[in-house]
Amino acid sequence: MKKIIITFVVLIVTINTYGQLPDPGFTVDSRTAIVITDPQNDFLSPDGVAWGVVGESVTANNTVENLEKLFKVAKKKGITVFISPHYYYKHDHDWKIEGALEALMHKINMFDRTHTLKTDGFEGSGADWLKRYKKYINQDNVIVTNPHKVYGPESNDLALQLRKHGFDNVILAGMSANLCTESHMRDLVESGFKVAVVKDATAGAILPDMNSYEAAVINYRMIASHVYTTKEVVKEIEQF
Repeated sequence: MKKIIITFVVLIVTINTYGQLPDPGFTVDSRTAIVITDPQNDFLSPDGVAWGVVGESVTANNTVENLEKLFKVAKKKGITVFISPHYYYKHDHDWKIEGALEALMHKINMFDRTHTLKTDGFEGSGADWLKRYKKYINQDNVIVTNPHKVYGPESNDLALQLRKHGFDNVILAGMSANLCTESHMRDLVESGFKVAVVKDATAGAILPDMNSYEAAVINYRMIASHVYTTKEVVKEIEQF
């Protein structure tokens, strides 16, 4: 505990000495892709099972509309979009090791699909794409990766697909702020990608004793190369 406190004090002193945190910056170029995590009904629809805890943040950030702006400008400018979805199949419900939120997601049947090779019951389910995004996701500039199984992309092929398609730079958005989106940011940074996060194209749970969105934005500022608003990143992509 003493080491943790000392390290934190040193960090605060360092920031106070040099002013605000540095901003390494981010430039949109031909090696830039957009990555969107979990643009699915269970997070973004008022009928989704998680809406009760994320809906306030989604509404405050205008998240649904801002994600659509990213899809729209990506199509217009020929930017490749990678979607990293979250699906749970029947065999996933037999896991013997679970964290707190994994156990909760399984209990409320979040992101459930009936079969790995069939889409029975998928249309309109909590695991399905938000309806307003489907016209963008079904375009040639969008690649849907394997599902991630917990929070980060370590368990899917996102990094492989980005590398194989020649992308080094990632504009990251999606759900939810301090879980899948933040975990994707951390893993992509550790894998050598340059990452910028669009802070109002995500949202998090707001509970009586926590605001996970605010916590996530602090970490975005500390870890990412740059933190955009949707208006800022759309303008930069438009100029590319």
